[in-house]
Amino acid sequence: MERLTLTGKPFIAGIASGEALVSRESLSFWGGYDWKTGEIIDRRHPLSGMIAKGKILAIPFTRGSSTTTAVLLEAIRTGTAPSAILTTATDFFFALASIVATELYNSPIPLVAVSESDFQKLQTGDLIEIDNSGRISVTRNKDAPRP
Repeated sequence: MERLTLTGKPFIAGIASGEALVSRESLSFWGGYDWKTGEIIDRRHPLSGMIAKGKILAIPFTRGSSTTTAVLLEAIRTGTAPSAILTTATDFFFALASIVATELYNSPIPLVAVSESDFQKLQTGDLIEIDNSGRISVTRNKDAPRP
């Protein structure tokens, strides 16, 4: 097993761990994420059909409108959201959902921005642990199946 340590910038600090679900393409949560199940439902997206619930979702940024905030907030409320989200820059739509979820449900979702070069190191199936400081520990199981 290979281990990596990455340093990100937490724009919503928090602790999370889980299996990574990684895409190099942006994702619109409006019409692209089913808040009832946690499934990525955009049939043109590389992660289509995958379940992000409880995973560390790594996408470079969101695509689309501020409705992403409402969809992610509903996913947080119903327990179908990712455990954390990694991006390549501060994403205000994700941040707003996490801030509102903290106020309404006491359920923030950690959001961490990593450099483009570190983002490229992430792979679906990696086991990831995130701490409050933005430190990301990645354990890669070379035998893990990749979509």
